[in-house]
Amino acid sequence: MNDDLIPIDIGPLNPTGWGLIIGFLSFGIVYAVMAWRILPRAARIIQQREQKTQGVAYEAEQLRDQAEEIRAQWEAVLAEARHDAAHTRQRAHEEGTTLIVAARAEGLRERERILAEGAASIEAERTVAEAELRDDVDIWARALAERILGEPVSAPADGSRTTD
Repeated sequence: MNDDLIPIDIGPLNPTGWGLIIGFLSFGIVYAVMAWRILPRAARIIQQREQKTQGVAYEAEQLRDQAEEIRAQWEAVLAEARHDAAHTRQRAHEEGTTLIVAARAEGLRERERILAEGAASIEAERTVAEAELRDDVDIWARALAERILGEPVSAPADGSRTTD
């Protein structure tokens, strides 16, 4: 056979006839071994990897769904707790208002009692003061009359008192 298949000088890249035949045979053998043994194993490994990936993705989706359910339950519990808290605040406000009204009424009753006691005390003290002043009115009137007239004034002979 001709050693050079290509008539141009391209150096070591120019194939020879036997080299080309040996290359094709080697390629065929390597291709057959790869197609018969290595490629099926690689395909099986790739398939297993995809199954695992899909399995993990499926599990992740299930976990996501469970998390959403738990979150929905948590939000429902939280909403119920907020409702209960609002109800408790409302009830406490109403009770506080009732207590304030009761305390105000009690305070008004106490005020009225104190005012009534004070008025009675003032009236009693006024009556006592008036009685004391009535006893001294004749003496003060005589002293004033003596100062105005400049001479002594005698007491009435019958002992009656004038209140005019």
